Amino acid sequence: MNHHYFKYCFTSWFLIIGFFFVLPASAQRLSPADSKALERKEDTLKKLSANMVFSESAADRFRSDSLFTRTLVRALKVKNAFYYPFDSLNISKLYAPDSTFRIFTWQLKKDEYVYLQKGAIQMNMPDGSLKLFPLFDYSMFTPKPLDSVRGRNNWIGAIYYRIIAKEHNGKKYYTLLGFDDFSVSSNRKWLEVLHFNERGEPVFGGAMVSFKEDSVKKPVQARFNIEYKKEAKTFFNYDPEKDLIVFDHLISETNEPERKSTYIPDGDFEAFKWQNGQWVHVPRLEFDMKLKDGQFPTESTILDDAGNANEQRLEEASRKTMERELGIPPATTTPPKKSAPPKKKG
Repeated sequence: MNHHYFKYCFTSWFLIIGFFFVLPASAQRLSPADSKALERKEDTLKKLSANMVFSESAADRFRSDSLFTRTLVRALKVKNAFYYPFDSLNISKLYAPDSTFRIFTWQLKKDEYVYLQKGAIQMNMPDGSLKLFPLFDYSMFTPKPLDSVRGRNNWIGAIYYRIIAKEHNGKKYYTLLGFDDFSVSSNRKWLEVLHFNERGEPVFGGAMVSFKEDSVKKPVQARFNIEYKKEAKTFFNYDPEKDLIVFDHLISETNEPERKSTYIPDGDFEAFKWQNGQWVHVPRLEFDMKLKDGQFPTESTILDDAGNANEQRLEEASRKTMERELGIPPATTTPPKKSAPPKKKG
């Protein structure tokens, strides 16, 4: 057994449980009347979000998505709605570790071949007003998604399940890990770096992913992904103990490397380490105890990428692969702890 990952599984799980049950004092910024109004809106949003994921009719899914978007924007206009968690919605909700923004992402199924990613970034405004950046998925019009810096109007869509805050030369960078129900035969998982420019607008990508330590050098990439067989279980997540983004090394199970839909984990791991403002590739991650051939780490059987045990939440994200792959971790629904009022002495 790989003891590093056994320890990591349970450490991550208890951290997530802790995040889930800590309700910040900052939530008190919402007035009772506004909280009640948001609860009523959430009831409507809950039904719409379930319908846009589970309805058998494409027309009904699109209609529900349209109503959901409009209703969500109206809800977010309520003063200090940033601190309302919207726990019951079938979408991903991630707060930045420094509480400067949160990001909503979800997907809309057109048919068996096309999934559209949807999203929005809500900024934490001091006066409680709404500043929102809608995200428009441009993936289907992008033959080379790895080599370009992008804004909100040509975003490479994904359902985000983890956010990692880093700094370099005084600038803040937020690394997003996400899932994409990419095609009828394969899925993708993404590493995307977000920052905000001098105008306060979101920017995705940059010279952020380096392979300078690989034996075979590759150009610097704006972002990174793995693509793999639809039915395969893959690990792609951040290890805070090692400060690494760890992911499965993949091989073609049919010896057809040109066909990503044949890729599955082989028991080895790769990683990225944060170094001088870039995620630098680690081609092979070494552990104290090796896995036997064909053996997967305990992590793969205990927790999914979102940190959920027994995959209890995976059905919420979609009727197909997202119910097996993504899930929405409890940590994503917890409002930020920043700005809690100081405790009185005496």
